[in-house]
Amino acid sequence: MSSPVQQRASDPRLDRRALRAEHARVTWWQRLVRARLDLAVAQVTRPDPLGEEMAFQLPLDVGIDVPRPATLADLLPGGPVVDVERLRELRALDTQLALYAAGVEDALSRATDRLIERLAADPHVALAGFPETPSRG
Repeated sequence: MSSPVQQRASDPRLDRRALRAEHARVTWWQRLVRARLDLAVAQVTRPDPLGEEMAFQLPLDVGIDVPRPATLADLLPGGPVVDVERLRELRALDTQLALYAAGVEDALSRATDRLIERLAADPHVALAGFPETPSRG
């Protein structure tokens, strides 16, 4: 009988499940790092306030819903000074995550190809692990 490690290494379905989960995790981290980068850049570049140049182009009921500049500014951390070294670290981390994500995606693609080849060679493998249905005899 093979060990659980050997079974796991030889089961493309389990490989794909694990790789899809890892892909979801790395994608989540990429989004977090990119959001931090966006906030750091916005902290320096600060967009113009909303609604200032639109006062006469917008209907009154729309214009009164514009958020106040101070409310929007509170979303950005600290003042307009950003740590340039922190930006470098975030960009390096983003690059590292992108390389890792590409590797995970490649491994997932290879695992999918192996599963398809296995199913093409023996379609009954798809039913492995399911209980047998009673015969109608």
